[in-house]
Amino acid sequence: MKYLCIALLLIAGSAVAQKKKSDPKAQQEIIKSLDADFDKYSGIAHQIWEFAEVGYQEVKSSALLQETLKQAGFKVEAGVAGIPTAFVATYGSGKPVIGILGEFDALPGVSQDATPELKQVPGRPAGHACGHHLFGTASSAAAIAVKNWMATNKIQGTIRFYGTPAEEGGSGKVYMVREGLFKDVDVVFHWHPGAQNNAGARSSLANKSGKFRFTGIASHAAAAPERGRSALDGVEAMNDMVNMMREHVSSETRIHYVITRGGEAPNVVPAFAEVYYYVRHPKRDMVKEVWERVTRAAQGAALGTDTKVDWEITGGVYDLLPNEALARVVDTNLRLVGGYTYSDSEKVFAEKIQKTFTNAPALASTNEISEFKILPGAGFGSTDVGDVSWVVPTAGLSTATWVPGTAAHSWQAVAAGGTSIGHKGMLMAAKTLALSIVDVINNPVLIENAWKEFRTATGANFKYEALIGDRPPALNYRE
Repeated sequence: MKYLCIALLLIAGSAVAQKKKSDPKAQQEIIKSLDADFDKYSGIAHQIWEFAEVGYQEVKSSALLQETLKQAGFKVEAGVAGIPTAFVATYGSGKPVIGILGEFDALPGVSQDATPELKQVPGRPAGHACGHHLFGTASSAAAIAVKNWMATNKIQGTIRFYGTPAEEGGSGKVYMVREGLFKDVDVVFHWHPGAQNNAGARSSLANKSGKFRFTGIASHAAAAPERGRSALDGVEAMNDMVNMMREHVSSETRIHYVITRGGEAPNVVPAFAEVYYYVRHPKRDMVKEVWERVTRAAQGAALGTDTKVDWEITGGVYDLLPNEALARVVDTNLRLVGGYTYSDSEKVFAEKIQKTFTNAPALASTNEISEFKILPGAGFGSTDVGDVSWVVPTAGLSTATWVPGTAAHSWQAVAAGGTSIGHKGMLMAAKTLALSIVDVINNPVLIENAWKEFRTATGANFKYEALIGDRPPALNYRE
């Protein structure tokens, strides 16, 4: 009877802990501080938007975020995992250790001004078409807001901001995971810019990428074509075979490529050509299988064109592992923060942007929160957050930093991200992240529940192995 009573007390105590409400005073402090610093963080985000630095070349963007965190009292370790622009900023000590991810790389080929019409910026070949200038800034703002709350209220714990470069194809986080930088973290939070407000527990596509380089023999294309062996023929033969293969892979598979080098002049048989490939699928094991078939196509193409081929794996990321327990914490706080409405000038801007769409959603959707859904096998994009999520419970959200209906990686996304529309969505994300961190610090049961779900999902025998193998960071993959 004695042990039964103890057991009942433990169960009751656990139930109370799980029902423990958020701290209204802390919520008010966090929201008030972030509102007060809105102009400051908008300015930082816009600077990074103007830098528009691509993967592993984000020198100024990384430095700006590092300096922002240093001035706020964080200890910064730069150049981690063999990556000059990667860094970790830490405040506090002891448990819990809460990780926050921050990205800051831009995309090549999407130069765009902050206008509702297509308008490239001279001298700026890249653009923040995925909103990572907002991502890194909002995550920094959240980390600083929580740090200030901890300092004021003498709260124990560790806040760790991860400055993660080259998400767009460079797999920056993968090297940081492989280096063991997340091994003592309790939970990780992240977010991403988007066209709606959502904190559902969803997955993403695993992805492997690399460059196939064909070498042939140069010759005069008219006077002595028989002496040449076209490297471009090798690339085109490979692409033809891969395109025929599309009929014979599962419907969830995605294969993309661009020819990055095809020769210099039509009258010279190309001695060198290069093609850049992505392979995606909801399951990483299938990505590995399809990738092997792609490499065999490359070998066959080289044999058939009498050229030589080699290849370099430049990136590889896991599918995102959803964690419902942690995602519900984020969803609760996103609903507490709420959406936002457009000013008159923002509405005019947005209406002009939407004229470039078909069947665009209502502009008022920026003030709505999407229904919470659990989508473990769904996803159309890929992210190196996936690797993080397989070593520590991870949850995130998306906020409307773009005009409703906007697709990622578009000029419309770049344009809105350079305006107050992007900044308002960024502030929503910063508040939601900060409030979620405060909740898990105040209520350790939330962390325990996240780990229980995590261990069940990964299984007892799971061992993390990066899809990139043991190669060093591909620091020149954008060159």
